This record gives sequence, C-alpha cells and structure tokens, in this order.
Amino acid sequence: MDIIKVSANSRTSAVAGAIAGVIREHKHAEIQAIGAGAVNQAIKALIVATGYLKGDGIDVVCVPEFVDVQIEDMVRTAIKLVVDPREAGSEPPGAASDPGNHEADSAKP
Repeated sequence: MDIIKVSANSRTSAVAGAIAGVIREHKHAEIQAIGAGAVNQAIKALIVATGYLKGDGIDVVCVPEFVDVQIEDMVRTAIKLVVDPREAGSEPPGAASDPGNHEADSAKP
C-alpha cells in the first residue's frame, strides 16, 4: 500500500477523499507530511475524512509518528499519521467520563 503524501499546497478535500478511500479498501492508511504547512493540511484532511467515514459507520484512530525520509541525499524528519479503524467495543480515552481535562486542571497552582 502506498503512503499518502501531503504538501502545504494539497487540497484538503482531495486528501480526505484519498484517506477515506484507502481506509474503506485496505482498513489501514498512512499519511506523510514534512513541514508545518503540510502537517496542517494532513490534520485537516484527517478530520474531514473522519466525518466521511463516520457516515459509513467506520470510526478511526490515528497514531502520529516521526519518520526519517531521504530526499535528494538529505535526511528529513517527517510526520507519519497511521490511521486504522477503531476496534469494536473500544471507546476513546475519557469517553465514559466527564469530557473535561481534569489532569490539566489539577496541575494548576
């Protein structure tokens, strides 16, 4: 399976459609972005794709990773977003409790 590569100039809706299509077909997608603008577009596309997939009854989880890629004899650090369908019966962290971030509140002086 190919990695979905995103640039700062990528169209959010096109990337979102690609993510949703790959998840529907392969049940796994990897998105790669280098630089703040590209990561921004990738995250926005993932949010839109999540909406597309929810309409099909597919809930997804995303795990971000750093990866080193070689471009023209230079090693660059990229962000890779690994996207998979959520396993049936598992809830996102904090879903069963109050949605507020109590850890952050308790850290305040």
